[in-house]
Amino acid sequence: MDLSSIKKVYVIGIKGSGVIAVVEILHSMGIEISGSDTAEKFFTDSILKRLEIPYFEKFSARHVPADADLIIYSTAYNENNNVELDHARKNHLPLISYPEVLATLFNQKWGLAVCGTHGKTTTSGWLANTLLECGLDPQAAIGSKVVNWGGNALSGKGEYFVAETDEYQNKLSLYEPKGVILTSCDWDHPDYFETFAGYKKVFKDFVERIPKAGFLVVFGDSTDTLEVSDSCLADVRTYGFNEDCDFQITDCRLEIAKEDHLSRTEIDSPSAERFNLKNQASGDKFTQDFEVVFKNNSLGKFQIQLPGKHNILNATAVIAVCHKLQLDMEQVREALKKFRGTARRFEYVGKRNGAILIDDYGHHPEEIKATLRAAREIYPEKNIWAIFHPHTFTRTKALLSEFSQSFGDTNKVLILDIYGSARETQGGVHSEDLVKLINKYDYSKAEYVPTIGQAVEYLKDKIGPEDVVITIGAGNVWEVAEDLKR
Repeated sequence: MDLSSIKKVYVIGIKGSGVIAVVEILHSMGIEISGSDTAEKFFTDSILKRLEIPYFEKFSARHVPADADLIIYSTAYNENNNVELDHARKNHLPLISYPEVLATLFNQKWGLAVCGTHGKTTTSGWLANTLLECGLDPQAAIGSKVVNWGGNALSGKGEYFVAETDEYQNKLSLYEPKGVILTSCDWDHPDYFETFAGYKKVFKDFVERIPKAGFLVVFGDSTDTLEVSDSCLADVRTYGFNEDCDFQITDCRLEIAKEDHLSRTEIDSPSAERFNLKNQASGDKFTQDFEVVFKNNSLGKFQIQLPGKHNILNATAVIAVCHKLQLDMEQVREALKKFRGTARRFEYVGKRNGAILIDDYGHHPEEIKATLRAAREIYPEKNIWAIFHPHTFTRTKALLSEFSQSFGDTNKVLILDIYGSARETQGGVHSEDLVKLINKYDYSKAEYVPTIGQAVEYLKDKIGPEDVVITIGAGNVWEVAEDLKR
């Protein structure tokens, strides 16, 4: 598709976290953009306001401009659940999904794709920001707001395009990458992938398409990611804590500064379990130092602002790509230190009655466990409340047992009604099923609190200086923390 002739675009589902990155890039090209979405508030509302892009907070066939050169739609919608998309199809208007537009932009450049079940948002943002700091002026599309940019996208003129690429609905099939990072591989999206084998096959097919002149950087401490990498015909480079990784992480140290007191903790690799500790929380400052050894040759020490095993791994994946691209390692070292993370990843929100409020995007059992383990590490003496918003009925049903075992590092769990998004309205499972299963293993730990408003009312006078409240989920559960702060 030739985007150079496009002058006017209408976007159905314009607030989507992936959609907004495409919107930013198209806007930078001088294209007139408008769109529509629900009235729910997301971080993307502020981006649309900054870009001065008009949009409706309701779907109606009357909103769709008949003279649009292109109508882009979120894949959360179809003719059966969206009147605008139904109208556009019936009237033969020029339609294209946002992943197709993103892939078109990506495939026109030297594409660097970041994929995996977890960690791809932070890793792709980190890689793009490092290339930016190294003077390569990349384009980028990330699935959440990058703190350093205040938005989702970079619209540079350089040869590289960094994209966070999504496996759901096999969107990976649209891309023609030259280089790929594979961060992880745990079964997810059971509404689309009925088995773990089917889920892994999408990644296998993806890395198989990397040209021989390209490369794959893969997490080397997992048998599943290594199984996927066997399908790659290009240069494969592994990273991780294990000795047989090409890029081995050693000598990791976490520093926590609290009111002029600095504590130093050595992370026990390869069994380190720290994950994504946000440096704004309650005024504490976190940094990590670690060494990376490439095939017995040390690349030196690196320092990052985001503590945690997961972020060390994310940073090392970026180092591995930059090493492959033969970038100046001193510039890379300085760039890594400047990265401040992405929104909704263990993000400090504020306080209520002295209680610390944190928000996190985690919606898979492995993500929840890692996030809460991090919270317990930072706040060993506090009461930790988890406010969990299950995301999609199919995921909740398929992983119900795993979810029930994800809250071991909390004192109390509130479970909201399942957030079906635009994909589902019901699915043979209820939040009370999860509450019962949690309480079966840990009596009275969990309670069912259906709505965001009820959760705020429940907590507002109960919490105090001895508490940490963490809102967790891919939907709008962040409103609980924001309302409590207000």
